[in-house]
Amino acid sequence: MRRRRRAEEDDLHNKERWLISYADFITLLFAFFVVMYSVSSVNEGKYKVLSETLTGVFNAPQRSLQPIEIGEEPPVSAQPSQDVIQPPVTEAPRNPDMDEAGRTEALRAMADTLALEFDELINQGVVTVESNEAWLELSLRNSLLFSSGDAEPHYDAFEVIETIASVLVNKDNAVRVEGFTDDQPIRTNAFPSNWELSTARAAAVVRMLTMEGVEPERMAAIGYGQHQPVARNDTEEGRRRNRRVVLLISRDASIRGAVR
Repeated sequence: MRRRRRAEEDDLHNKERWLISYADFITLLFAFFVVMYSVSSVNEGKYKVLSETLTGVFNAPQRSLQPIEIGEEPPVSAQPSQDVIQPPVTEAPRNPDMDEAGRTEALRAMADTLALEFDELINQGVVTVESNEAWLELSLRNSLLFSSGDAEPHYDAFEVIETIASVLVNKDNAVRVEGFTDDQPIRTNAFPSNWELSTARAAAVVRMLTMEGVEPERMAAIGYGQHQPVARNDTEEGRRRNRRVVLLISRDASIRGAVR
């Protein structure tokens, strides 16, 4: 009887061994789909930056119409070749004769345009526009431009920056882009602290504005970390308000002389 019971128990144990293999198979299948999903997820913001960069490279003007073969000397011409790219001409300030009152009025017109463009976002509380005689302040919630803990703009940020750039282009106003965070600590390989995160976000906005045609010499990127809050950090709403990027548009043209 003992041998028969032991044989029956061994048979039952052997019949249930397939469950172990089945469980291993399900685990591997789950891991496979997780890997496939992570590979298929594309950062649309990075894709657009790469796409616009490649477009600029391949659409660049051709530098030489007649390549010189090895061993040949370039032909000597008495007249300068029309194919030679001439050095760029530095433009004079766009409004050198505009007085202080005129520049103030132009700044107010820019504030009205931005308020009209962002009317819906202003009503939602994610964008604010304030101005005085010397400065125009455009404040954007970080959620409008970046994901949490990241300085790479997400796809929706490009439309916002394009709208801002359309107002700033063909002007000479100095622009300071300032990044702010809440007081929640961050410590990653890319951003050891909120200083690096806030500065990287400000620099990303400057880079995007440059891509849209705003002259880089007019702009500066500044990061304040968590040290200039506009609300208390002990509530979720206060922390959301503190996580922001602010564009300070000066009435004056000199970025080094623009002091607030």
